Amino acid sequence: MPKARRPLWLILLGTSVLVAPQTAFAQSTLDQSTQSTREKVLEERLLKLEAEMAALRADLGATRSEQAQTAVAASQAAVRSEETATKLATLESRPAGPAEGFRVGSTTFKLGGFVKVVGIATRYDDGEVPGGSLGKEFYLPQQIPVGGQSSRDIIGHARQTRLAFSASTPLGDKDLKSVIEFDFALAAAPLGAQRATNPYVPTFRRGFIHYGNWLIGQEWTTFQNPAHLPETTDFVGPMDGAIFVRQMMIQYRQPLGDGLDLYLAAENPQTETESRLSPALVDNDQDRIPDLVTKLAYKGTFGDVHIAALVRQLSVQNNGVGDTAFGWGVTTGGKIPFGPKGRHDLRFLATYGHGMGRYFTVGFAPDAIYDAAVDNRLHVVNNFAGFAALKLGWTPTIRSTLMVGYQHVDYPTGIIIPGMSNLEAYSFAGNLFWSPVRNLDFGIEYRHAQREVVSGLKGQMDRVEMAAKYTF
Repeated sequence: MPKARRPLWLILLGTSVLVAPQTAFAQSTLDQSTQSTREKVLEERLLKLEAEMAALRADLGATRSEQAQTAVAASQAAVRSEETATKLATLESRPAGPAEGFRVGSTTFKLGGFVKVVGIATRYDDGEVPGGSLGKEFYLPQQIPVGGQSSRDIIGHARQTRLAFSASTPLGDKDLKSVIEFDFALAAAPLGAQRATNPYVPTFRRGFIHYGNWLIGQEWTTFQNPAHLPETTDFVGPMDGAIFVRQMMIQYRQPLGDGLDLYLAAENPQTETESRLSPALVDNDQDRIPDLVTKLAYKGTFGDVHIAALVRQLSVQNNGVGDTAFGWGVTTGGKIPFGPKGRHDLRFLATYGHGMGRYFTVGFAPDAIYDAAVDNRLHVVNNFAGFAALKLGWTPTIRSTLMVGYQHVDYPTGIIIPGMSNLEAYSFAGNLFWSPVRNLDFGIEYRHAQREVVSGLKGQMDRVEMAAKYTF
């Protein structure tokens, strides 16, 4: 019997019932796999995001740290800038301190000078120099002995050591300045000085007040320029050809522009005479008019030169009896540097005078001959003197100077002149200096000199001198 056919809907329903659980299980399995994959991806994204956030936080921290450091640096810079501005304002509100020396109130004081020690070995051809004479310790042509037997002498001293004090005080738009200077060189050595302690009396050299264009006090005569004297182990060097006077003066300097200055000065007078019987100089203090000096000085790139003129009145008075005479003189000199960095230079001086012997060589010859016992008249003496010196700078620390000096005296005719009066002198010298460090000099020098007197007698001197000098 044929099977009965089941309705189609029943078959579909059965199939659905059988398939639905399997489909649901498969879907569930698929959903679980997808969910797991999504969670894994999400987890990876979260981890990556956390890493990025950590890096971002690190960058942000570094940026904040840099900003904080920048802010601190800016703050410190602002503080420093404020401190600097305060310091500048403070410095601008008060005078600058002195580069050297020390200040008391508004006055700046300075101390300078040098210590100089000298050793001298001398041979005199025609006599001896008396003990304690200055000619033993530096070159004085008038003390070269004549008419005797040869002699030798060795001496050492530190008498040229020098001290100088200066002060400067602002006054208006200028500085009021003063200088006091002394050494031990020109005071006669006391008897027995070399026996034990070698004491020497300080010698006043310079003391003046300087304000603007005016100078009042004791200074080198306006008639000379001491800067033109050559470097030497000796006190002066070519003394026979030099002008050498320090005295009281009132000096006015007027700049004319382009390195040219005009000097006008009234200086202390002093008439020096000899008598017909003695060559000894006599100091006469009856002068009535100051010595008047004018000088033109030029200083430029090629060097400095000067020309000066002097007029004076000679005067001798004794108990209402005496005489006066007119004296004058002209001089020119200079210093011309040349060579690499100006290490070499030429220095020179030439002077002619009528009745101005005391300006030469610390009194080599008198201003005039005067004898009250004969005619009570001043017979004026003429002089010519000069020197030349060539400095050669071999290296920045080694140098030499060659120098020559000369002086001749013309006495008036028709009167008796003492036979021992100085007539002529000359010298030449050469030295070598070494400065191992700044302000320290060592030198050695040889000098030959001759003196001649009116009688015709001559005397010669040969000297080797060594010196060490520290300038401070």
